[in-house]
Amino acid sequence: MIIESSAPTRVDLAGGTIDIWPLYLFHPGAATVNFAISLRAHCRIETRDDDRIILESRDRKVAFETRLSALEDLAGEERLELISKLVYFFKPKTGFYLTATSEAPAGAGLGGSSALAIACIGALNRLAGDRYDERKFIALVANIETTVIRVPAGFQDYYPAFYGSTSCIHFRADGIEREALNVDEPKLEGRIVICYTGEPRLSGTNNWEIVKRHIDGDPVLFQLFEGIRDSALAMRSALLADDWERVRSTMRAAYPNRKRLAPGVTTSQMETLVEKALANGAEAAKICGAGGGGCIAFLCAEGRKADVERALAAEQGAEVLDWKVAREGLIISETNS
Repeated sequence: MIIESSAPTRVDLAGGTIDIWPLYLFHPGAATVNFAISLRAHCRIETRDDDRIILESRDRKVAFETRLSALEDLAGEERLELISKLVYFFKPKTGFYLTATSEAPAGAGLGGSSALAIACIGALNRLAGDRYDERKFIALVANIETTVIRVPAGFQDYYPAFYGSTSCIHFRADGIEREALNVDEPKLEGRIVICYTGEPRLSGTNNWEIVKRHIDGDPVLFQLFEGIRDSALAMRSALLADDWERVRSTMRAAYPNRKRLAPGVTTSQMETLVEKALANGAEAAKICGAGGGGCIAFLCAEGRKADVERALAAEQGAEVLDWKVAREGLIISETNS
């Protein structure tokens, strides 16, 4: 049997970091706005007739094997730690060969690890005979990924990976709710440039320092999070109204506040790319994920996307990504080999 699954990565337009428990509980109305993109994470499982389990990440060029009798060892395995912990959680009864790949650059700030986790849990759950209802996937993945990064995981990345398309994620005391946003997605594709800076980042470190300062009662940080919440709600309203002038003003107002969250949110390379884009037709910039490297999303003036792409592509180390809005989230298929 061959099981193949994939899940899209995402661009977060507004509301990042407030999606980490318990921060959103202190800011009533907390929300994030994001859209899924066609750079997908993939998981392929091919069952075997023996008891060998082979795990491989083709992006990281890491592979190793174990046996069903040694499944307990995967709980503490550091190679391909996220995949190992997912396999350990499901405790499969048959041998298999799992390969994982991602179309997004490593450390891009596009929620790649969360997309891969959703893809893997979909495939492993199918291998286990659909043990869990798919509605439990997000909670399961968040809990398991938290044990890997060893700090609280943000929740927003799992929703575009699972559902696809454009979303507003609402964080409330009684739970988290995804609102599908009916927006002009072709226009979104025509106005947004996504540029990989060439510098990977580690979001867990950045976010944990912010969480600690917030819990310790930093009043300046509290007000910054109030602004993050407000920018997400403003972005939601602007997109639903097809008001791109308000999208521009919301992104521009949020950028300096994002930089104030923690040292290293931007780098000299990122600042150079922002300046170059703004000088060639971009109207606003949004650091993807926790920053410190990874990708930047640029809102372009109408008709200026190609100009922005050319200017960024000329910068050493930068890579302009080719993408579309991913209208489908998690996809799982099964064939008999």
